[in-house]
Amino acid sequence: MKHLYLLICFVNMSVFAQNTAYNPITSTGDLYEYSQYVSVGTKALSINDFLLEKNLDFKDLHSDNQSLGFTAQNYWVKFKLENTSSDKNTYYLETARPITDKANMFVVTKDSIASFKSGDQIPFETRQVAHRATVFKLVLQPNSVQDIYMEFGSDGETINLPLNLYTESEFWIMNYKQQLFLGLFYGLLFLAGIVYLFFYTSLKEKTFLYYGFYVFSIALLQGALDGFIFEFLLTNGGYLNSKAVLITALFSNFFLLKYCEYFLKVSKYLSSFKTIYNIVYIVLGVLFIMVFISPKTMELVYPLSNLNGLLSLILLLATIFTMRIKRLRVDFYFSVGIFFLVIGLLGFVMNNLSLLPNNFFTLNSSKFGSGLEVIFLSLSMTNLLKKLREDKVDSQELALNRSQEISQLKTFFMSNMSHELRTPINAIMGIAQTELKNSGDAESNKNYEIIKNASLSLLSNVNDILDFEKIEKNELKLVHEVFSPFNAVTEISNNWKLEAQRKGLDYQFDIDPDIPDFIESDLERFVQIINNVLSNAVKFTTKGSICFKLKCFSQPNDVNRFSLQVSDTGVGMTTETKKHIFDSFNQMRNNHKRKFGGIGLGLTIVNRLVDLFEGEITIESEFEKGCVVYIDLPLKVVKIASLSDQNINANKVSATPLKVLVVEDNMLNQMVIKKLLSTDNKFTMVIANNGEEALKLLKHSNFDVILMDLQMPIMDGYEATQHIRNGNCGPKTQAIPIIAVTADVMQETKERVLNIGMNDYMTKPINKDLLFKKIERCMYDSSNLKIA
Repeated sequence: MKHLYLLICFVNMSVFAQNTAYNPITSTGDLYEYSQYVSVGTKALSINDFLLEKNLDFKDLHSDNQSLGFTAQNYWVKFKLENTSSDKNTYYLETARPITDKANMFVVTKDSIASFKSGDQIPFETRQVAHRATVFKLVLQPNSVQDIYMEFGSDGETINLPLNLYTESEFWIMNYKQQLFLGLFYGLLFLAGIVYLFFYTSLKEKTFLYYGFYVFSIALLQGALDGFIFEFLLTNGGYLNSKAVLITALFSNFFLLKYCEYFLKVSKYLSSFKTIYNIVYIVLGVLFIMVFISPKTMELVYPLSNLNGLLSLILLLATIFTMRIKRLRVDFYFSVGIFFLVIGLLGFVMNNLSLLPNNFFTLNSSKFGSGLEVIFLSLSMTNLLKKLREDKVDSQELALNRSQEISQLKTFFMSNMSHELRTPINAIMGIAQTELKNSGDAESNKNYEIIKNASLSLLSNVNDILDFEKIEKNELKLVHEVFSPFNAVTEISNNWKLEAQRKGLDYQFDIDPDIPDFIESDLERFVQIINNVLSNAVKFTTKGSICFKLKCFSQPNDVNRFSLQVSDTGVGMTTETKKHIFDSFNQMRNNHKRKFGGIGLGLTIVNRLVDLFEGEITIESEFEKGCVVYIDLPLKVVKIASLSDQNINANKVSATPLKVLVVEDNMLNQMVIKKLLSTDNKFTMVIANNGEEALKLLKHSNFDVILMDLQMPIMDGYEATQHIRNGNCGPKTQAIPIIAVTADVMQETKERVLNIGMNDYMTKPINKDLLFKKIERCMYDSSNLKIA
């Protein structure tokens, strides 16, 4: 082996004896002038075999980027590099095209042969220099001469032999400049492609679709030619990578023709040309199939696809000229764009056919052409877009009106649904609440508790559905009022305690004794958060226990942090289920076969409400072991002294009963309100079945307060309130307190009733304590009186 190596070195020295070494510092001219190349046909020679090969006919390189044309042969290049300095010098050698299949470099010295691989048929990570282009790193030892051999091979595409030698600083500066140029070019293409596809999705005009695909296919073609597809997508080289250039080139040709066909309306104006376009499409299809048949057919596709590209350009020019001869209008910017495209692609194709010299402009001619083409065709598209918009403006206006109509109908439906569902719930809960206080029979009380809790569960589902509608429209807002958190939490906890005990569960409730007496927040939403979490705990627990803890932590600026913890020993959640726990209708994803029921909106609503409270929610769970829900809510504390200033002074309350006018059309609701008011002897009431009856009563009788339903026949609550506030019933009743009592919980409804002059608003089912509180507030707090 040692003797063979000595023989190779002797042969190498004798072969190179006639060549002058190139010194990057002192030599005149470029490296290619000191280099030679030779074809070895289809033989795959190792470096040792090549050095022993005889009768090789070396030729001088005549260009700094000499093209060998379309070829499947193997080529070798040789040259010498000299370093006469006493320092080690590092250089980068850029050679071949980024898509060259095989590009290997061998550095031969007296002691060894070092080999370095490149090309796009090896894994990208095995390249000596991790760069999209074919780049090698050369280290020249002090006072030395190194013999360099380079091997190139292709599957039929063109082979170029540039030999560009850079110092380290020159290489990276050149690289940064290339990145700037390529970044602008690819950025322009991808931006244009996305914009045109966006236009297509909006207008459904195929011209935009085909042009968008054409721009993307051009970007992919250039990406393959520049080595980016190999570097970032097909990093292992191989089968698809070797065909990427041909595939993207054929697609770009196809989409260009389809785009021009639709933009110029070839089928409408030049039916004979349509036949020629179809023939070209067939040729492109045949070429595409040939890419995959065998290496030999793929070798033929390289020159044929370039030739077909030239024919396609000629077809486009012929189409434009024919339309002009026929005096058919062709957009000026379109013509200019196609002109730049033709010039760019013509230069690119002719360069591949070795008909033009190789330089920066011819190598990047397609980039320049495509970039200018995109700019001018974008201008032409604005004219097309203007025309399409004018044609479709009527249909768009109709669609907009239809969309608004549907949105209004949806809101109207949700409002009506709220009213129709809450009306019977109001009756059921009102009777249950009244009988719970009046009945002394334990068994009856138990039954009424069941009715009450079932009604609360149904009401919770109704609220969730309506709140989901608000969340979708981003209309869910908090309404601030002063209330006792102890009473609210205790009441909702007692409700679920009964339900848990009914299922045989152990229920524990631990409330902080330092809980503030009063807070200012949204009572309904506060209760809804707790209700939904406890509902889930009871629902998903079949045995074991449920624990509800509430701790309060004082914060600066009269804020108290309510820390709620609800734990259960229920079914728990898998890791996958936890990922979707706050998604809408999450129940439908779980394979419970309706075992637990529910609509799957509870935690979705809770999560959104906690966000509105500017709080935090965390859920810990283990499958078949249970869940723990942690909720932190920062709530504003109301001092006892400040609250008492707002409260009704008991001394102000007249001994004479307050006369209440109840304007309500539903007999069940009339009965519920009557039962609620009759529990306190300071109220008397008169019922009006609609707004018209109420106005007649107000003209002949005096009342202290009005409880006004909104949706009624003959005259609704809105119209009746406007008549009252306008003084149509006399000056004495113009400022009478009016409280809206409605089953409509939509935010728009609340805003509307306050805007027309009502003093307050409450929803059904009616909470007796809240009702009495609102009546007293309206009667004795003049700041609450509103006249529209």
